[in-house]
Amino acid sequence: MAFKSYPRVFFELLIIGFAIVLGQGLAQSFLPIFAKELDPSGIIAGFVVSAWFLSRVFIEIPSGIISDRIGRSRLLVVGISLSASGAFLCAISNSIYMLIIGRGIWGLGTALYFMNNSALIMDLFDPSVRGRTLGTFQSIELIGSFIGAPFGAFIAENIGNSIVRGYNLVFYLSFGLILAAFTLAFMSKEIRHVSTVKTTKSTVSLKEVFLLFGNTGVAVICICSFSRMLIMQGITNTVLELYLNEGIMLSVSLIGIVLSFRSVGFIISSISSGYLSDRIGRKPIIIVGILIGSASMLILANVSSFELFMLTALMMGLGEGMVFTCLLVLLSEVVSPHVRGGAIGLYRTFMDLGGFIGPILFAFMYDNLGPSFPFYSAAAILLFNAILVISIRKMKLVTQKGSTEAFHH
Repeated sequence: MAFKSYPRVFFELLIIGFAIVLGQGLAQSFLPIFAKELDPSGIIAGFVVSAWFLSRVFIEIPSGIISDRIGRSRLLVVGISLSASGAFLCAISNSIYMLIIGRGIWGLGTALYFMNNSALIMDLFDPSVRGRTLGTFQSIELIGSFIGAPFGAFIAENIGNSIVRGYNLVFYLSFGLILAAFTLAFMSKEIRHVSTVKTTKSTVSLKEVFLLFGNTGVAVICICSFSRMLIMQGITNTVLELYLNEGIMLSVSLIGIVLSFRSVGFIISSISSGYLSDRIGRKPIIIVGILIGSASMLILANVSSFELFMLTALMMGLGEGMVFTCLLVLLSEVVSPHVRGGAIGLYRTFMDLGGFIGPILFAFMYDNLGPSFPFYSAAAILLFNAILVISIRKMKLVTQKGSTEAFHH
């Protein structure tokens, strides 16, 4: 599917998503380090990362149901406005508790944004091209993360003064980017139009959404979503930065470069896995991605050079991108369109639970069981997920009337 055949709203959503991901990525390389400067407790530093997900756990499913009923655009705009508010609170933070509150509000906003953004993409495109479309969208969107990590690290280390620290300055920049995204989303007639026309109106209840978990395919996808975010936030966004800074003695700038290589891997695999999954199915790509992720955890625990960390981060990103792209597309194909928003909400609730627990759990392991233990634990969890996915012989498509049809992938 050529870019010229994509509707205008796709590109508007792409610009908005790029700005939001760039704003998030700016603080990626130093957030747990900044948290430890404000409070030396490793557990509290974990809460700074976890706060992003705590408020989201309670809003994902209700927002998915509301989105199915009233359309995507209103919640999308509300989500971006909350993200901007949270970024501003982080920018003016002078205590770890204010930083935690800002991160919580910011995370709540991104939950509303990404849930409705994903649902809009699913609404816009036919299942036959959905994998490559979502993969292309995510890969371009995540260029923001690739740019943001090293750029934010450079600002944090080299710009700032006694009045505004470099860390806080980065958050001000994030606020400006998200505010620009809000302006575009609020003014867009295209987003309002597709939200009204494309969305299948639903009267699905909260009970019906939770019953989706009784479907084997949905349950496995949700468990994989939980584990993926448990490790991504616990290892990639918490322990890895602390380990590189405290154990390997890398500067914040070099950590930003390592994380940018992860983003490169994520971008490459998002594009390629989307196309491949449209051809050979989602399940094989998910399994390969999980195995690559498990191997990268084992390597991280046993290397010590900057160059090897960069290459391993690239490998880690390749695995993460394969799983992330295909899990969400597969979910859209095992549930009926009338419950798609609710199903994405259920998926994202498990994702948020993993994101909340991961930083606290792995920070505890890092502080009390040694720097290698979190990486080995993550590798074992991923291997269990691969076995879980392999064990599925077929999935069931949950139809609007509650019956099921065989669905092979």
